[in-house]
Amino acid sequence: MYIDKQDLIALVDKILNKEASDEEIARYNEWFNAFQKDTGETIDNAEAVRSLLLSRIENEISLANDNSSNIRSLVYRIAIAASVILCISVSAFFLLRKTPSKQTSLVTNNDLLPGTNKATLTIGNGNKIILTDAKNGKLAVQGNSAINKTAEGLVVYQPEQKAAEKETVYNTLTTPRGGKYNLVLADGTKVWLDAASSITYPTTFTGTDREVKMTGQVYFEVEHNAAKPFRVMVNHQTVQVLGTHFNINAYDDEPGIKTTLLTGKVLVSKGVESAILMPGQQSIVLSSGNKIFVKTASLEEATAWKDGYFHFESDNIQTVMRQFARWYDVDVQFDGNVPERAISGDIDRNSKASVALRILTLLKVHSKIEGKKIIITP
Repeated sequence: MYIDKQDLIALVDKILNKEASDEEIARYNEWFNAFQKDTGETIDNAEAVRSLLLSRIENEISLANDNSSNIRSLVYRIAIAASVILCISVSAFFLLRKTPSKQTSLVTNNDLLPGTNKATLTIGNGNKIILTDAKNGKLAVQGNSAINKTAEGLVVYQPEQKAAEKETVYNTLTTPRGGKYNLVLADGTKVWLDAASSITYPTTFTGTDREVKMTGQVYFEVEHNAAKPFRVMVNHQTVQVLGTHFNINAYDDEPGIKTTLLTGKVLVSKGVESAILMPGQQSIVLSSGNKIFVKTASLEEATAWKDGYFHFESDNIQTVMRQFARWYDVDVQFDGNVPERAISGDIDRNSKASVALRILTLLKVHSKIEGKKIIITP
């Protein structure tokens, strides 16, 4: 039996590029399940696995072609390299389409649903509007702006035509754990709020600048206006822009504030420290000080949540579980020694918690769901 090297590489490439058919995905799962049953070998480093896959194909395919008894062994050895690459390096798109291996160790007494569009709007007089329950259309008039809720689950501020100048009114949009929401400010700036986040803003921008305050994680697409700089205040840090796209992650349970710039230019400042970010850069301000560190950013890591998926790049299990806790509105408990894993890959945020956790079992991260708690076990 002849095994063509290019066919094997092409299959891996198709899966990496999310182009594999159901039949090809089934073949992958067959290989992986058989390997789990027969061995138990795992490889945690994505780059090492990539190199291993290619070297095994190069070094062993010719031997297999000459000796049919080697073919079964070769298929499984290549399969584990491909399988681990797929599990830790690429989108969970294909993993979610097939029944996981029976070798997994996830135990569930119930399940946890993913987050949805949920938020509370607090208007100027202190009244609260639960947006999940509110009807579409005009919600209120605040200052010089009408507040509208669209059928797509979006809050839009629209300046009232020929409205008399009124005192500045501030509103606050807040998402709970397990919620998200989108907003268009009166100047046209688009805002995405992740779970457990908030933004406070004027209903109409007057004066010489535009200033908002936020907590949690928020993505901004700021409408350009050179005459009115846009400022985001967060935990004594200021991010100033004219018109640009950027993400700020400032959760209290994270080690610091991350500001990631996609387009334009921003000035990040805290105390006497400041730094200018260019597209593709990220600033980090640790909770313990004012120093601003600047590095090359992973734009996908910063914006994946907005686009509907988790994205991990060599993250530890604590980092992964903090995101799960906010999105599934659940507490996390670690029993015994915390698994040491460098976790990379994507998981659809529309997945139930059991599905997301089942994918992690492929990296030997074991867990169970009990009520509103995820328990990580050795």
